[in-house]
Amino acid sequence: MKTIQQWLDEYSDSHQNSTNKTIHWVCVPAILFSIIGLLAHFSALLTALLVIMSLVFYARLDLVLAVAMAALVVMMAWLIFILPVGVGFYIGLFILAWIGQFYGHKVEGKKPSFFKDLQFLLIGPLWCMDAYLGKVIPKWKTRQKLAF
Repeated sequence: MKTIQQWLDEYSDSHQNSTNKTIHWVCVPAILFSIIGLLAHFSALLTALLVIMSLVFYARLDLVLAVAMAALVVMMAWLIFILPVGVGFYIGLFILAWIGQFYGHKVEGKKPSFFKDLQFLLIGPLWCMDAYLGKVIPKWKTRQKLAF
């Protein structure tokens, strides 16, 4: 299994352009939110199972990022619970966010990372969280890894 730094470095290779980065920092969380919203409208149990599996994957890579992602997912779930919107909202958000991401990659001139490896669909949110934490805690690069 690759280390968190290897995943983030490889993901960063196709996200060097500042416009593409900014688009991804907005669109990746929007996609995550829309997926959780869609799944939650159909099956809370399936949603919980997939979220837990994702968080275990994240914890195996980096404990700090996994905890931050868990906090983000809890906040997203709370918003999904209180927002008076239906499935159409989440479908629309999903489509708009993907259009944004593909536009960002057009600007970048590189294909999305998940074309190479589908696991990058899980790495994208971690890459965003790593960037957010790096902006909040400038020298945050002390990595914590769980041994599974």
